[in-house]
Amino acid sequence: MLTALLLASLTTPATGLATIEYDAPPPNFAIPTTRGTHYLFDLRGKVVIIDFWASWCHVCTAELKDFVRASQTFGDRVAIVTISDEDPDVAASYLRLWEISLPVVEDLTGAIGRTYSVSKIPVTLVLDPAGNVSYVSVGGLSWSELIQAIERAQGEIPATPPAASTPAAGVLQ
Repeated sequence: MLTALLLASLTTPATGLATIEYDAPPPNFAIPTTRGTHYLFDLRGKVVIIDFWASWCHVCTAELKDFVRASQTFGDRVAIVTISDEDPDVAASYLRLWEISLPVVEDLTGAIGRTYSVSKIPVTLVLDPAGNVSYVSVGGLSWSELIQAIERAQGEIPATPPAASTPAAGVLQ
């Protein structure tokens, strides 16, 4: 058994996040909207970009323009969800101030960040339309990296073969 686990860890590329695996769905979480609560898994069928950020992080805020640009470029084929663990309404106020229309999940207790094993920001995950992780960036992300990650998730750039894994059940709220 130990040999199998060791072999699996050597053959599966690491995402940089201890609890997140490539070619497997990440943990589900609630996304409050003006039309009620939705969940990450509800976004299947689209490429999904999940961005962990904070208003005080200069690298994070610089990336926001690229997420807006991706939304404009890909339209309804891409869904973007930003997550901040700042005090209530800090991240949302920042987005309103700079007229950035991206949804923000306020992870006030840090539960989503802990479940995703985010220890520093920014962190960006890209999910393919099946809801599986296809790309992870821990640290800054360039526009060209983001475009390549989206295109790979859409199947326009060949991806590595899927690794065997068991999806995490449950929903974070």
